[in-house]
Amino acid sequence: MSDGATAGRPGVMSDGAASPGADESRGPRTTRQWVILAVAAVVLAALCLVAGRWQWERAESRNAEIDLVNANWSAPVVPVGEILAGPGATVPDDQVWQPVELEGEYVADATVLLRNRPVAGRNGYHVLVPFETRVGGQDIVIVINRGTVPLGRDAAGPDAVPAPPLGDVRVVASLRADEPPSDRGALPGQVQAISTEQVLAAGPDGGEWAEGRTVGAYGALRAEDPAPETALSPLPKPDTDPGSHLSYAFQWCIFAVGAIAGYIMLWRRERGALHGETVSAGDLLLASDDQADADGVRARRQAGDRRQTAEDEEDALIEAQLR
Repeated sequence: MSDGATAGRPGVMSDGAASPGADESRGPRTTRQWVILAVAAVVLAALCLVAGRWQWERAESRNAEIDLVNANWSAPVVPVGEILAGPGATVPDDQVWQPVELEGEYVADATVLLRNRPVAGRNGYHVLVPFETRVGGQDIVIVINRGTVPLGRDAAGPDAVPAPPLGDVRVVASLRADEPPSDRGALPGQVQAISTEQVLAAGPDGGEWAEGRTVGAYGALRAEDPAPETALSPLPKPDTDPGSHLSYAFQWCIFAVGAIAGYIMLWRRERGALHGETVSAGDLLLASDDQADADGVRARRQAGDRRQTAEDEEDALIEAQLR
């Protein structure tokens, strides 16, 4: 490129060298800019703290669930009447997963399938069967989740659903609170949530036959006597993995601190640059190279002085012998 073109470029001298002010084209940030950066850092830190608090609350909620499972899963079996006094009763929060004993009969004709609820990573259907029993002289109907069956060949339903034991049956089940009704559609005879009202309504005869006798709970089967002719895949023990909520909460807190610390470091760095106090890593490397060059020159000079002194001594010795 010609000298005229080079001279026309801003920040470049006519000989191609950068002008002294080339690296200083951007001046120091204004007060307005610093305020905007400060507000952005504070907002970012606040959002990180909100996310961290949310994860912390989820961790606490999960730990409470695990404590409840550990306390009730292995508790002694009690008659269902000690927890569900009669129709319309619900499970107290501190009694969820409590094993209870029920005696009565399955209503096999009202069997309903729960879909979209994998177990141990495997897809299948939960088999929900209403169970009639008596509590305190009153008849109640409670849904029992008897276990799971695998997907069928066409995935629209299972190939077969084993029947429950007939006649009088003794059932041991862990009590669970009724799930909220689902607004998602399902095929006939299937539901998307274990809501007693929806389960009974999905049966072939509807839920009128159980009206006034239902409870706000269902049972997760643990054992039944007599045993059925064909057993279902049993329900697993509830998961007690605490998850990663606590670690996520700490990570969000670190991000919040990093947002504020980053702003402070940027401010101190620019303030130091204005007073000529900034020393970058590149400056340190250049300084070390210059020092090494200086040491090398000094060493060469000292070696040269030593060589010169030796030659002078040799010349003096020869001149003395010639005299």
